[in-house]
Amino acid sequence: MTHSLSPRPPRVYLAGFDVFRRDARAFGERLRAACAEYGFEGVYPLDAEAPACLEGPRKAAWIYRSNIDAIRSADIVMANVDDFRGPGEPDSGTAFEIGFAAALGKEVWAYTTDVGTLTERVPSQPGAQGRECARGFLVEDFGLQKNLMIACAARIVNGDARACLAAMAQERKCAEAASERPGLLT
Repeated sequence: MTHSLSPRPPRVYLAGFDVFRRDARAFGERLRAACAEYGFEGVYPLDAEAPACLEGPRKAAWIYRSNIDAIRSADIVMANVDDFRGPGEPDSGTAFEIGFAAALGKEVWAYTTDVGTLTERVPSQPGAQGRECARGFLVEDFGLQKNLMIACAARIVNGDARACLAAMAQERKCAEAASERPGLLT
């Protein structure tokens, strides 16, 4: 008797500043449940809990290693790149995770509910070389919603996590259909 092994669902590392929410663990459970609905296995950064004996920099290092291992074991990284502590800027930890995943050759998807380009959202004034923020730095103007290093590393979906999961599921369905080779007609 032959048993067919069903392939495991693609593992999706759920990057984003959602880990800083007051309801972070419950929110993570909702994200993981949404992943399952779309045929993915969600891996949330708070799934692993640091040992209680660790504090400060040692605890931070443990969390870092845990998240790096989770990204390495994932097939896809899906990131919340909504503006975080300022207009036009996603969470820096999330930006790192996107870069790390891209360097590993992982598939990276991101979602945002922010509307408009960087130059439309970041408070700025016209300057000699382009728009400048209040601190005098140029505001990147490529017509993108996010910094080019994020926008070019990830497929960005306008909407929430569910919209991103739906787009990811649709892309997988299309890729599977395209890879099937119909028999030749004779």
